[in-house]
Amino acid sequence: MKALLSHEIGGPETLRLSELADPQPGPGELLVRVRAAAINFPDVLIIEDKYQLKPPRPFAPGGELSGEVEALGEGVEGWSVGDRIIAVTGFGALAEKVVIPARSAFRLPEERSFEEGAALLLTYATSIHAVVDRGKLQAGQTMLVLGAAGGVGLAAVELGKALEARVIAAVSSKEKAKAALDAGADEAIVYPQGPFDREGQKALTQLFKDAVGPAGADVIYDPVGGDYTEAALRSIAWEGRFLVVGFPAGIGRLPLNLTLLKSCDVCGVFWGAFAARDPKANAAHVDELFKLWRQGMISPKISATYTLDRAGDAIRAIAERRVVGKLVVRID
Repeated sequence: MKALLSHEIGGPETLRLSELADPQPGPGELLVRVRAAAINFPDVLIIEDKYQLKPPRPFAPGGELSGEVEALGEGVEGWSVGDRIIAVTGFGALAEKVVIPARSAFRLPEERSFEEGAALLLTYATSIHAVVDRGKLQAGQTMLVLGAAGGVGLAAVELGKALEARVIAAVSSKEKAKAALDAGADEAIVYPQGPFDREGQKALTQLFKDAVGPAGADVIYDPVGGDYTEAALRSIAWEGRFLVVGFPAGIGRLPLNLTLLKSCDVCGVFWGAFAARDPKANAAHVDELFKLWRQGMISPKISATYTLDRAGDAIRAIAERRVVGKLVVRID
């Protein structure tokens, strides 16, 4: 089989398309013929050894996939050869075949394409855990979403509207603002590119405050980090919840006196650990996502598709923050 492998630490230019023997499923595992794999920011980090998960090399990046069951390991029940599945793998999806734990697989609805299926789980499961479990967002409340045109950002926008909240999308370009508005955001603001000096930080803070209004944001969804974090926190409501989701702009620093003055919570969002620690709760969230998907309230936005040999270009686009929605690699 073919796989796009990381043999050394570095960017997407270090990835090499290679031939490997087909893997075999062990007890409790499924052998999956991969049909599509979505690219996410962790794929940028994992090949640079900057992610919390550090698989031994060589390995294929690619953290989520869709495909068909090709073989079952010993003891697997509830699955058959030919079943269509989606799963989050952490890594390994940029390959023609991969072995996954059967417990990590979810059934892909027949009416959905492999490309759509590959683009759903990681971003939407992260966002529903963030917004519902950590943010406790309620109807009528205000949520500010940074990076609102990326994969997790658009998912947060859609889920916020499904929960009947007021959603303010913060993005870095007019094109991305349109994408967020098309996803249902009540308002979109365009912030400048950082880093910021002291005056720039004050202006960014005021931009966020003006957007959310004098009462502040009940929930702030931050998958961006960097200088944007403190500026966004300054726009939070009394007893608001600040959700720490990711750091493509760098790890932000917060003056803790702000949390005291607003009596607010700063909440980490680590969906992978949540799913591993509480699989029943995660499965319930996935069921809810499928329901919202059927109702048309959420829908993965795929802005481009790539072939396996060009998957490195997709990872580069994510690294350069040029992407609206999701990128998908088709593995034919």
